[in-house]
Amino acid sequence: METPSGTIIFTTVGRTHYGFDVFSLHINSAVERRLTDGVSVNFNAQFANDNGDVVFVSERAGSARIFRTRPGDSKPEQLPGAPQSFFHDRPVITQNNRLYFISAHEQPDRHFKNWSALYSVKLDGEEREVTRVTPLDTADFSPAVSQSGELLTVASYGSRSWGGEFHEINTDIVVFKASEPETRVVICEHGGWPTWSGDSTVFFHHKADDGWWSIFRLDIPENFEVNSGFPIEPIRVTPPGLHCFTPAAFHDGKRIAVATRRRGVKHRHIEIFDIERKTFQAVTEPLNPSFHHYSPFVSSDSEFLGYHRFRGESTQGESTVPNLESIVSPIKTLRLLRLNGSFPSSSPDGDLIALNSDFDVNGGIKVAKSDGSKRWTSNWGSTNSRPRFQSQTASDATTSSQLETASSRGNFTKSAVPPDSIAASRPQQT
Repeated sequence: METPSGTIIFTTVGRTHYGFDVFSLHINSAVERRLTDGVSVNFNAQFANDNGDVVFVSERAGSARIFRTRPGDSKPEQLPGAPQSFFHDRPVITQNNRLYFISAHEQPDRHFKNWSALYSVKLDGEEREVTRVTPLDTADFSPAVSQSGELLTVASYGSRSWGGEFHEINTDIVVFKASEPETRVVICEHGGWPTWSGDSTVFFHHKADDGWWSIFRLDIPENFEVNSGFPIEPIRVTPPGLHCFTPAAFHDGKRIAVATRRRGVKHRHIEIFDIERKTFQAVTEPLNPSFHHYSPFVSSDSEFLGYHRFRGESTQGESTVPNLESIVSPIKTLRLLRLNGSFPSSSPDGDLIALNSDFDVNGGIKVAKSDGSKRWTSNWGSTNSRPRFQSQTASDATTSSQLETASSRGNFTKSAVPPDSIAASRPQQT
């Protein structure tokens, strides 16, 4: 088949308005600090060590890549991943300086087959060779490493194909030793987003029979590889009456940090749940009641709690939404441009793009130049070079992997505009 060429213009629902940065909160003092630099979107982070280093995912390079930032650094360091991959997620750095992450660069042999897998790379090695941890013909998500670094757990499809589910992903909780990744045990069916407390307890989220998303617990015996009792029925930890997802366990075995959605509260917030007392401690709602907060993570000393959220109007960083954003393409002859709008249509000469803008607030037809430099409103009057950042709340899907937008106004700069136009990528017409 002939290699395609030209330009594809597309939209990603809500993506241009996310404005995510990673933050940490000192639990005792309730002092919040931003850990990332306000460039692009930054999310799904973990503490890398006790020095405050953080490993996270960012799209600043035109696709999701893994970065590490250290206190005092003005620019994060891009870590080695799978060079041919355009999707990286859930990075974790262990005590022996090994990076684990999810990638989807090895293509499947048929449609609708899952191919997301766990990979690892030794960061202090000279070659930094990327090694596949997930067995072939198996799909893994959401890795978590135990306190000692000797055990790992993932949410896994196994060899099953995707069944079309969206809100509730049908994965199982799988545990294996870091030294024997091929010896895997399904300890519980139907669960996602696992997290370790110490080396013997795994928490995860799952939609309970009563309809509430809740956190469940599994205690792992030392000889889990030969235990014939798996999979087992987990213990429900959080009560009905509110949704709880994406747990992050403290290593004291007494607390977990969770994202919650409560009745009468419009936003997702991070709370700490005391397992023994069965009580919740509000963390982010007193600080930022009008922002969504996602993916909590906990420092090894249990003093800091991290998460990502919309960076807000008072925070320095990118503050203008681009009309067009260049995205890394898997086909070198094919350009990919993300549009701030919907239903784009290019003019015959490729110089202009017609689009729908915000349907709820500022509807109608707009026309933009194909280099992203200018956009006109539907009355063909005043020009609008780039809109100020206004976050918009997307549908609050309860899957652990879906990102949501914050429902608040803010300023957010974004300056990268494709240097060439769509017309330049097309052959001249006679």
